[in-house]
Amino acid sequence: MPDPEPHLHRAASDLAYFSADGETYVSPAPLRDLRKSRPLRVLSEEDFAFWQSYGYVIVRQAIEPAAAQKLLEFTWDFQGLDPDRPDSWYEEREFATDLERDLYVYGFVEAYQHQYIWDSRQTQRVYDAFVDVWDCEELWVTLDRLNLNPPNVRNRDRALIAPTDQGFDIELHWDVDTTLAEPPQRVQGIIALNDTRPELGGFQCSPELFHRFEEWAAGQPADRDPIRPAADRAEYPVVRPELNAGDLLIWNGLLAHGVARNTSENGVRSVQYLSMMPALESHEEMRRSRIDSWRHLTTPDWNRTLVGDATKHESLRYGPAELTGLGEKLLGLTSWKEQ
Repeated sequence: MPDPEPHLHRAASDLAYFSADGETYVSPAPLRDLRKSRPLRVLSEEDFAFWQSYGYVIVRQAIEPAAAQKLLEFTWDFQGLDPDRPDSWYEEREFATDLERDLYVYGFVEAYQHQYIWDSRQTQRVYDAFVDVWDCEELWVTLDRLNLNPPNVRNRDRALIAPTDQGFDIELHWDVDTTLAEPPQRVQGIIALNDTRPELGGFQCSPELFHRFEEWAAGQPADRDPIRPAADRAEYPVVRPELNAGDLLIWNGLLAHGVARNTSENGVRSVQYLSMMPALESHEEMRRSRIDSWRHLTTPDWNRTLVGDATKHESLRYGPAELTGLGEKLLGLTSWKEQ
């Protein structure tokens, strides 16, 4: 017997956004075709046009560089790594699962609820940028983590991860199934915690493929990989946008993107993963889970790759973050309808 269709919850907004999981959404129109009903708050008209045409947009100094620096220092401290001793970045450790090893290689930092992380989430300029993208004020912020990626050598060498012929590829992938007649809408984001340089690797994407996706897809076989593009990089170049500490990059789930390896001698790339989605206030189970994660520092359960720190879980290190009025709404603690 086939599984029943997941229940779709309508977001607490005037636009008809629906979702079962708070990650991917059914919307009246694809975000690339959205007609704005609210004035832009942060993005310029040129920014918004670029976002719709090429699938990403950069908001300069979405948080203060000093706030980014504090977060960068926290990522070092949380992992017990010394930024001045590269040998400490590769100390041998045991992994309970292959997933834990892969996350270590990729540089994920399993902290989700620290005050500094929440300070970024409840920054007005960050929130306003996502309002511009969704044309929706009633948003929830994703309970996501950090990344600190040293040079990909030794026990952080990507060669340790078995390659696959299909499916997810850290180098370049889509966040949604692009073979669907009407792919769901998804938005992702990162805040740079330090300045980028080409050799540090980091976010890369194929904006021309996003721009000409229908043309490209029409020439592909019916059984093509739904989340890994096999596109000619000469015709659809992969670019690496330059980010400075505090810059926010937002991208559409239909933008092929990935993370380039760090090929530097002793530099690191560090970001905070941060996105916002239309708030599913009617999804009571999800709302309670989000509040519990914040209040008790339990590992968020919205993504199976969020595993919590294996050495010392964040719940053993500090207490709940203080939320502003905006932060309470972005978590789900307070309803957007309570004005």
